[in-house]
Amino acid sequence: MRYQLSAALLAAAALAGCNDQQATSNQPTIKVTSAEQRRLHQLDAFNLAIGLKRAIYDAGYICKRVTDAGFVGSYKNLDMWMVKCSEGRDWAVFAGPDGSAQVRDCRDVPGSGLPECAIKQRPKGSFNEAK
Repeated sequence: MRYQLSAALLAAAALAGCNDQQATSNQPTIKVTSAEQRRLHQLDAFNLAIGLKRAIYDAGYICKRVTDAGFVGSYKNLDMWMVKCSEGRDWAVFAGPDGSAQVRDCRDVPGSGLPECAIKQRPKGSFNEAK
C-alpha cells in the first residue's frame, strides 16, 4: 500500500514539474520601449544624425560628420542603430527603454553575440541638410 502511495505521489510530482516547465516556456516575451526609442524612428535623416552623433560624443568618441545611418534591429529591449562617420569609423548605437544609449565600435561586434552592423531601414531625407 505504501509503495503504491509513494509511486502515485512521485507521478503527481513529476507531472506538476512538467506543467511548471511548460507554463514558463509558453509565456510571451514582452518588449519594453520608451518614447525616446519610438521618436528615433520618426526622425528624418538630418535630425537622426544629430541624435546619434550626440550619443557617440556622450560616450567619449568622435564622429565629425554622419555620412549614413539607420535602424539595424532590436536586441533584447534595445533598438540598434548603425552610424557611418566621415572618419571611416562605423558605430553601433543601442537605445534603451530608459532613455540611455550604449555605443560600440562595429569592428568589435562580430563574435560578440550582438546583431551584425548592417542598416536595414534608412530614414527619409538627407544627412547633410535640414528640410
